[in-house]
Amino acid sequence: MADGGHVRLPDGSMVVAVALPRPEAAGAGPIRILVHAPNRARALTRLRNLGLRAVYLRGNASPPTPDEITAVLHHPEGIVWRCTAAPGPLASWHPMAALRRAS
Repeated sequence: MADGGHVRLPDGSMVVAVALPRPEAAGAGPIRILVHAPNRARALTRLRNLGLRAVYLRGNASPPTPDEITAVLHHPEGIVWRCTAAPGPLASWHPMAALRRAS
């Protein structure tokens, strides 16, 4: 079970945030993944289609912040990640392709 949460936007779509352990080859520390989709189930399906098969979200313990929502809405793919070990204003969001290359 992943730590995360979701937010419903005014247009009815959802932004889902999930914290997962980072693949060993990509470095240390967990990552936070943000997905923009029409609904929560579709967001989780997008993650599963990328190879993250065991991603489930129970509850809403860590919903995305307004800054995170802005980051994922402005990304053309609608799915981004960053390392949570050193979050801050200079930590940048990366497309999922960068995570797949690193692992």
